[in-house]
Amino acid sequence: MKATVNWQQALTFSGKTDSGFEQTLDGNGEALSPMETVLLAVGACSSIDVVDILKKRRLSITDCVCELEATRADEPPRVFTSIHAHYRVSGDNLSDKDVARAVSLSAEKYCSVMLMLKGNVDISTSYSINS
Repeated sequence: MKATVNWQQALTFSGKTDSGFEQTLDGNGEALSPMETVLLAVGACSSIDVVDILKKRRLSITDCVCELEATRADEPPRVFTSIHAHYRVSGDNLSDKDVARAVSLSAEKYCSVMLMLKGNVDISTSYSINS
């Protein structure tokens, strides 16, 4: 995997991955900040896992929303100190056991972004099921 980040102006940068996708990042609030992209990556990576695990179990899932809340250190380098991910999963006949297992497997085994932060960031999860 490769990427290139190019300075545009002020604190604005454009990033392009070797897959051809581009993203604007900014340190002044004109676009997503790098830390916001990390938080979104946690939610997207783990949500992909949750949906994939439930689908592989042939469960009917109609929606998955991951609400994230992060706390950052007060002093530079202002790293994340904690992240909580709450999954709101919708579908037919979803059981607590199935959703809990999918969330747990993502956080503990499959989500590379969460696992990369493990040991440095307190990561917690919760979920709710909407029928």
